[in-house]
Amino acid sequence: MLLWLGEYLTQFYSFFNVFSYLTFRAIVSTLTALAISLYFGPKLIRALQKMQIGQTVRDDGPESHLSKSGTPTMGGILILAAIVASVLLWANLSNSYVWVVLFVLVSFGLIGFVDDYRKVIRKDSNGLIARWKYFWQTVIGLATAIFLYAFAQNPAETSLLIPFVKNVLPQLGLLYIALVYFVIVGTSNAVNLTDGLDGLAIVPTIMVAGAFAIFAYMTGNANFSEYLHIPHIALASELVVVCTAMVGAGLGFLWFNTYPAQVFMGDVGSLALGAALGVIAVLVRQELVLFIMGGVFVMETMSVILQVGSYKLRGQRIFRMAPIHHHYELKGWPEPRVIVRFWIISLVLVLVGLATLKLR
Repeated sequence: MLLWLGEYLTQFYSFFNVFSYLTFRAIVSTLTALAISLYFGPKLIRALQKMQIGQTVRDDGPESHLSKSGTPTMGGILILAAIVASVLLWANLSNSYVWVVLFVLVSFGLIGFVDDYRKVIRKDSNGLIARWKYFWQTVIGLATAIFLYAFAQNPAETSLLIPFVKNVLPQLGLLYIALVYFVIVGTSNAVNLTDGLDGLAIVPTIMVAGAFAIFAYMTGNANFSEYLHIPHIALASELVVVCTAMVGAGLGFLWFNTYPAQVFMGDVGSLALGAALGVIAVLVRQELVLFIMGGVFVMETMSVILQVGSYKLRGQRIFRMAPIHHHYELKGWPEPRVIVRFWIISLVLVLVGLATLKLR
């Protein structure tokens, strides 16, 4: 929105030409989302407390979590509002990729909102019934996948980029639709499973979003993409503004979500952020790199799958409790230690993911 205003005002004052620079808009997008989060965060927390929208804690979980009962949840509303507002202000709104990400972000956020609403307001411990949750995730995921496949403008947009390998871009054909669906829905649920400790999910999300800002910039620049042997997708460059908005909103939320948390994001935040990371990975053709950089999300998801599978097949549990962050808590690790060590793992994995840009 402000890009168009800047283009108009440039004819009167050359200063406004700065609005056309992607790097400038990426920086102010981060600061805008951060400012919105910091300003409205306390107001949202007070409103949630007044409405008694508090977290319900599992009885079979670590005893240290019992004190978290009643902590305001659904703070993801703040994250989504900050991202959407910042993107609408600073992104080029004629770019279809921007709208695809916003559609996925808001749609999955609505699914999470309904789930949270049923749990904390209607006091239904089951929330949104699982089959309906996955039904709507499937509808949105498939709709997004079909749209991207149908309106792909060049073969690079539907090819598979393999990390550490150059000049190998197999065409996926209709398998592209399946890949997009699984990446979006899978990442959404993986981030949701990770969101179990104060700041545990939001910091890896910030790191991965920041890394994807770099990928988007390189992918959208013809010179850099040619030099790095990655597909050039011109529309991807504007995703830098979206990614940096996610970073700013995430940092603002972390201000209130850091241990001990004043607010939790709830499903409205975790499902939306995970889906947004998934669709951005698809748009910049880095689905496999997302698997690397989001290794903490993968680890958390696999721990649940292995735990459930082992219990059903053998009648025995592998971990003391799943997701795996609870396993370490029950082993005696203080919550801050678990959180920070998982952050360190995320940082290392994100750096490995970024290394794939050059190591081919």
